[in-house]
Amino acid sequence: MSHETNALAQIHRQIMWNRLIAVVEEQAQIMIRTAFSTTVREAGDLSAGIFDLTGRMMAQAVTGTPGHVNSMAESVGHFLNKFPAAVMRPGDHYITNDPWLGTGHLHDLTVVTPAFHGGKIVGLLANTAHVIDIGGLGMGPEGRSVYEEGMYIPIVKCFDQARPNETFFDFIRAGSRLPVELEGDIYSLCACNDAGARRLVEMMDEFDMIGLDPLAQFIFDSSRRATLAEIARLPAGTYDSEIYSDGYEEPVRLAASMRIEADGIEVDFAGTSGLSSRGINVPPAYCRAYSCFGIKCVVAPEIPNNWASLEPFRMKIPDGCILNAPRPYPVSVRHVIGHLLPDLMMGCLHQAVPQRVTAEGASALWNPPLRGGGAISGQARGNKPVVADFEIITFNSGGTGARPSQDGLNATAFPSGVRTMPVEATENVAPVVVWRKELKPDSGGAGRSRGGVGQIMEIATKGNLEFAVNASFDRVANAPKGRDGGLNGAVGRVARKSGAVLRTKGLQVIPDGDRLILELPGGAGMGDPAARDPMLVARDVRDGLVSRDNARVLYKVALTDTCAVDQAETARMRLPG
Repeated sequence: MSHETNALAQIHRQIMWNRLIAVVEEQAQIMIRTAFSTTVREAGDLSAGIFDLTGRMMAQAVTGTPGHVNSMAESVGHFLNKFPAAVMRPGDHYITNDPWLGTGHLHDLTVVTPAFHGGKIVGLLANTAHVIDIGGLGMGPEGRSVYEEGMYIPIVKCFDQARPNETFFDFIRAGSRLPVELEGDIYSLCACNDAGARRLVEMMDEFDMIGLDPLAQFIFDSSRRATLAEIARLPAGTYDSEIYSDGYEEPVRLAASMRIEADGIEVDFAGTSGLSSRGINVPPAYCRAYSCFGIKCVVAPEIPNNWASLEPFRMKIPDGCILNAPRPYPVSVRHVIGHLLPDLMMGCLHQAVPQRVTAEGASALWNPPLRGGGAISGQARGNKPVVADFEIITFNSGGTGARPSQDGLNATAFPSGVRTMPVEATENVAPVVVWRKELKPDSGGAGRSRGGVGQIMEIATKGNLEFAVNASFDRVANAPKGRDGGLNGAVGRVARKSGAVLRTKGLQVIPDGDRLILELPGGAGMGDPAARDPMLVARDVRDGLVSRDNARVLYKVALTDTCAVDQAETARMRLPG
């Protein structure tokens, strides 16, 4: 093959790759537009992807979370083990929420759909979405086993050649507090896969493709080669780190030993705390998902995420540790621990490539499941009204850790990447009022680069009537740690407006006339605070992110009455000694 012909073939394959990304992104956007759950349509807590017939992920939508995407990358193989490609028919849709075959807890539904071209199966479309209610105790850490946490759906066919499995849907409707929303979400997941399959067939017709194998091989070979080249640029060696979670019964230690070699990166989690009796345990696929993401953010962020680019990252997760929960351990809020794993990975990589790594952030989402009505208040309330029955969850984030040359992001989800849900979206579907939602001053850790600030929320029901929160919060007892002289981010706080401090995990009632107060953690800083540009400190004070006192005490910056930098006094304060 001549050089010109080979170059043209490369360009042709790149165009096909770009079209493939457009297919999966349209797949994800259709799910967002048609979903019933606010967790999907407002927060984007989902994933979508295309797989070859052996279950290897070729491409993922830009929209989606690492926990969903990278766990889904493993899950399609489990579907094929039960329903081989040869038995699949047009219009079939397969579903599960098995935490060990899907994305780690029962609130995530994974749907797999075959795509046919010319009467022949050519690939698989898959997606995952977080639904608000799946029955059981609801999303929270209180369960003692996975069977208490909700309906357990094995890998089954929910549509058979485009006909709904009515027995399946009868069970679904009977087992949820929100039957209409749950059924609607399942139809949405199937519809978006159908749309992706149609777009894939159109693409294959346009490029005269008879199958996906040649394109898949191009994607996999290019991605693996590029990932290994990036790994080769790292200093070989073994790097250890640890991080602590507040836990449930007691603090949880997450430990990692990362070995960088020529053919990949291996992480050993020996030394990590044991299993919990409550639902903060992490199934191994979810551990791998967020660990790989944390490594990839630092080592190979520009390389597409697929089966081959993930393969060089290997995990050794000891039996009996909280990151390798076996059935039937409770796992409902596995994200509380799992979202700390990228910070743990960066703690290792900071020793190898410190210029690429961020400081620790708030990490774990603060997404309070709220519930009200007769199940909480009962009916024996005299003349007092009872708030209407509702079940809702709202996604919120603290600050991210500072970056080597930029500040952390305020009230932004990392590593999950979900969007913050608008207050109006929550108030529109439940009798909830968010009275206050504002950035929290001085919560970002001081540093040359400042940590992102957290936020303060004040939540009640309409009429200030009794309701419950199923708390699953972290970073209250263990602050995000700064790097290279940067200071820690502020810890979080959970309380009632009346002053009572609440537990960070578990179902708790907010009585009549009171409100729930959430103070979300801030990200940690990076570098010596006294090395921060005084003009940036003055800007932060004007923006209400840093107080005058902290500007002077932590950053050694003096300000005038108009919040301008007092250059002479600042220079004097910053003199050595």
